[in-house]
Amino acid sequence: MMISQRKSLVIICLILIAVVGVVINVKLLQVWNYNTEGHDIYYSWVEGKRILSGQNPYARVLSGNMRENQKYATYFPLFYWLSALTQLLGFQDYSDWISLWRPIFLMVNIGIAGLIFYHLYNHKLFIFGWFAALLWLLNRWTLYVSIDSNLDFIAIFFLILSLMLLPKQKSTAFLMFSLFLGIKQIAIFLLPLYLIWAWQSSEDNPVKDTFIALLLILVIPGITSLPFILWNAEGFFKSILFSATRNPDGHVNAPSLDGLITLSNPDFIGIKAKLPMVLVMSLVFLSAMKRQIGIYTSALLRGCLKSLICYIQAP
Repeated sequence: MMISQRKSLVIICLILIAVVGVVINVKLLQVWNYNTEGHDIYYSWVEGKRILSGQNPYARVLSGNMRENQKYATYFPLFYWLSALTQLLGFQDYSDWISLWRPIFLMVNIGIAGLIFYHLYNHKLFIFGWFAALLWLLNRWTLYVSIDSNLDFIAIFFLILSLMLLPKQKSTAFLMFSLFLGIKQIAIFLLPLYLIWAWQSSEDNPVKDTFIALLLILVIPGITSLPFILWNAEGFFKSILFSATRNPDGHVNAPSLDGLITLSNPDFIGIKAKLPMVLVMSLVFLSAMKRQIGIYTSALLRGCLKSLICYIQAP
């Protein structure tokens, strides 16, 4: 009887969270009324259109200088394939295409809030679970991404699901992380942490288990990327690496460390400009290796460090 009551309470809370999410986004913000042409999501539609027309979306970077951003395809291609597929199914005009994806983004956004609540509820943190779910739905970054119809929510959903599954269902967790990377590699620096956790949790053969984890994590980005690698390997890898070599331009008037140093040292750009971030993140990796911090703390610290040190990227 008690289990049935707990399930009913969880379902009711998840429904209420969904209602809050819908009211905020549809009724109050009216996010579907915003014009997103020229925004990041628009160029995901463009890349899908290029695929259908027989063009390689990753080849354009070869005509640039690896510094100036010309809206190159900088993500692994899973969402570009989905963009092409939905256009092939009849959603060819951008207005029709984005009308299909906006409800999906909203559902995933609400799903993230639901995952956060459910995880904390299972750890007997009912009130804090509500706080965390509402904080997710109401914070300015979530509201901005909702208005901008960015695909970040899909990637983050699979990342959170992966972290939740990792302690007990490792193979599924690695595949969820693979989906996350296949959509948008906004937390590629979590990969070493996943491999550290795979090694530490191995009971018999750490080398074998870590290698299997690496294969599972790379399977979706690898399979979806293979056609483009065979098509034009140089264009693919340069396009993926462009985010690390581009000029440190941001969306806000708060320049990053590499941006400030570039003002006095114009040569401080590209890969070497990211070294401070890598060095600081290595402390997180070292702490995880020594078991001083757990899964969620490691992931949170890595995300905070990237936000604090790295520039705001615009693909």
